[in-house]
Amino acid sequence: MAKLDGKIALITGGTTGIGFETALLFQQEGATVIVTGSSQKSVDAAKPGLPGIEVVVSNAGDVAATKALVDQVQAKHGRIDVLVINAGVAGFKPVAEIDEAFFDRQFDINVKGPFFLLKHATPIMPDGSAIVLTSSVAGVAGGLPGGTVYGATKAALRNFGRTFAKELMARGIRVNTVSPGPVGTPLLDKDFTPEQKEAFVTGSKTRIPMGRMGEPEEVAKAILYMAVDATFTTAAELFVDGGLVSL
Repeated sequence: MAKLDGKIALITGGTTGIGFETALLFQQEGATVIVTGSSQKSVDAAKPGLPGIEVVVSNAGDVAATKALVDQVQAKHGRIDVLVINAGVAGFKPVAEIDEAFFDRQFDINVKGPFFLLKHATPIMPDGSAIVLTSSVAGVAGGLPGGTVYGATKAALRNFGRTFAKELMARGIRVNTVSPGPVGTPLLDKDFTPEQKEAFVTGSKTRIPMGRMGEPEEVAKAILYMAVDATFTTAAELFVDGGLVSL
């Protein structure tokens, strides 16, 4: 019997990178998987690589869209057994160059959207379900050049992992956080200039004790562990970072 046989899993931001690999892994473990993408273009591009997985458009930073997404899943599947909040954006600028639009985009998608998705989804999650939030080492390790806003959004998300865990304890719903270090995902091409990407990759290999960046598949395995196997774990944060935070 696979680990997720008969389970309904919703993964936001699942058309590329960590979410994509998590969707495939969950499907291999028997789950019915629904993933979201930010646009029809991203959804259409992802579908061939996600056969048998539902891929839908949902704006991760829009409160009404989070409610519509939950309603859609409930209408078709009745519940959500595993919720993985993975959708996010990154942006790096010196403080002097940050404007309101730059700030709002990251907080809308990385903080406001996840909060309201949690609010809307938890009522249709059975007791004993699991929630995993994808945060980042940037939320705990300061000093990332240009990462003032991004780091703050990820710090908020890891705080959600603790506060929601406390609120949902009586229902046996576990809430945990997986915080990757630098990982090679399409996000680097989407949210970085070529110069920023090159500097990020080079700097990461220098800073990470294991001497390399992570792979999306490695983070997906950590998410599966927190969703299924970590049955005596809640309000915890698992760093998948090659030793970056601890060493």
